[in-house]
Amino acid sequence: MMPDAERELAPSEPLDLGATLGFLRRGRGDPTLHTAAGSDAWREVWRAQRTPEGVASLRLAVLDGPPTAARRLQLAAWGPGAAWSMDHAPELLGAGDDWSALDSLLEQRAPHDAAAAALQRLRRRTRGLRLTRSHLVLEAAVAAVLEQKVTGVEARRAWRQLVRQHGEVAPGPAPEGLTVMPDGVGWRSIPDHDWHRAGVGPQRMATIRRVAAVETALQRTLALGRGGPAAVASLRSIPGVGEWTAAEVLQRSHGDPDTLSVGDAHLPHVIGTWFTGDRVDDAGMLELLAPYAGHRHRVVRLITSLGVEAPRFGAKATIEDHRGR
Repeated sequence: MMPDAERELAPSEPLDLGATLGFLRRGRGDPTLHTAAGSDAWREVWRAQRTPEGVASLRLAVLDGPPTAARRLQLAAWGPGAAWSMDHAPELLGAGDDWSALDSLLEQRAPHDAAAAALQRLRRRTRGLRLTRSHLVLEAAVAAVLEQKVTGVEARRAWRQLVRQHGEVAPGPAPEGLTVMPDGVGWRSIPDHDWHRAGVGPQRMATIRRVAAVETALQRTLALGRGGPAAVASLRSIPGVGEWTAAEVLQRSHGDPDTLSVGDAHLPHVIGTWFTGDRVDDAGMLELLAPYAGHRHRVVRLITSLGVEAPRFGAKATIEDHRGR
């Protein structure tokens, strides 16, 4: 089937497709994003999107170079949102994400700061990493709310189940199972018992319904730029959306390079372990990242790209299943 829109894209620097787009993926079973299996998984990526102009399937295929350092890509899209998807694909892949100021900062600090020197070496090894800017605020918001105060396994299961059950088949010759998430009306129309079966409690259900009710206003926050205090305040004006949730949204939909996910159960421990060898709390994380103000999320992405984990102590969080009750 001929695409409704297509183009070639040559990034200014080689692009790591998995490191960049993987930040939008909600687990390996995410019905909105498909890749091939195996070591070459990110050579062709399909993404189902609900854009302001309608649903779309977006295919991104590497034409030149490995997926970790793609030099040229072929983009194709199907559906009413195809043109919108094509227009915004460059920023989805990190266009406009400027690391030069952080590179200069690391260059200044590295001679007398071991942590900055280590970050500089890490940056050189991960030049293909970009901050994505999806321009789809409701998508990022729903997924973030589902992750509030539960394990990743629970959140990914809920996203997968609700999108498959209440979304719609992606247009065009998309892989089997590729699904577009519901729109704002669709999220608000999901009956209570389906939320319950997906393991989503009343508080998160109510928050998603409130978020979905202001879908248009959420989209307008993109005019504020790549995040920042004004965008955080706008999102936090919605009951149930706190500091952590607002940050998780802005990092994905706006490409925010600085706002941190304060309140995360594991992130401060990861950052503390990398910088000092010891776990820290939110205050400690903020102190360690203060020298990189304006680029703190960039620094976090560099560190977490290593797969660093902090030592864990005590019992693991219990995954409770209330769906049959």
